[in-house]
Amino acid sequence: MTTPSETPRPGKEPAKQTFAAAGEDVDVVAISPVREEGMLADDALADPFGPDIEAKAKELAARYPQSRSALLPMLHLVQSVQGYVSQEGIAFCAHQLDLSEAEVSAVATFYTMYKRKPCGEHLVSVCTNTLCAALGGDAIYKRLQEHLGEDGKPLGHEETAGTPGEPGSVTIEHAECLAACDLGPVLQVNYEYYDNQTPEKAVELVDALRRGDKPAPSRGAPLSDFRSVELQLAGFFPEDDEAFRIDVDGPSQAVETLRGAQLAAERGWTAPAMSDDVPLPEVEAK
Repeated sequence: MTTPSETPRPGKEPAKQTFAAAGEDVDVVAISPVREEGMLADDALADPFGPDIEAKAKELAARYPQSRSALLPMLHLVQSVQGYVSQEGIAFCAHQLDLSEAEVSAVATFYTMYKRKPCGEHLVSVCTNTLCAALGGDAIYKRLQEHLGEDGKPLGHEETAGTPGEPGSVTIEHAECLAACDLGPVLQVNYEYYDNQTPEKAVELVDALRRGDKPAPSRGAPLSDFRSVELQLAGFFPEDDEAFRIDVDGPSQAVETLRGAQLAAERGWTAPAMSDDVPLPEVEAK
């Protein structure tokens, strides 16, 4: 029997835990206390989101004709500070963009790239979609769960080995298609690719991360930490031109990636031509 969620009373009382029908709801970590419109969460809001972050938030909002369009990058900005989207982060975005917290929460809980629990220094995403699973993705994920777990208990989805945010901490998750089927099974560390993985290679990789090493990805930018990557996803890149070029211009393709196009060129294969005069279907009047 699950414990019913409690409705918080107005005021700055601690948030209450909420439960779903089948147990604890990991997406909705807590219910915020009721606040008046436009009122910041509490004094703690000013601590993580200081003047520099507020300036970046205003810069993001100014990039769009409608400020609400800046919500996605602003959520990444929040994650670059706290390593996840907290209730304070939701309130911060709502305040900056003149949105309700319900609107921000709806977006933050819809996309899996926004984490509702604190992440480690490194986020390891293992592809377990159909092709990678058939090639060994499920076995890789299971092996990492067992390897990073404690006291015989495997580490769960979006759970962290170590203290979240601390050096050497690793969060693992299973992911649905990382768009690298030609190089599967694959995993990502902070969204950088490690191709053609095996359970043994994956264990070696996470062990290196926990030691503080940063093994070179198979392609793409050099490995960084989760929060630094989130700042780039928010749209803020290194000011040093050389560092910027290294981050954005790393090699992103492999021989396997291009082989299909090369084979088509060698054999003269082309896509069927489409006529520019295809009539539009008639629309029935209502």
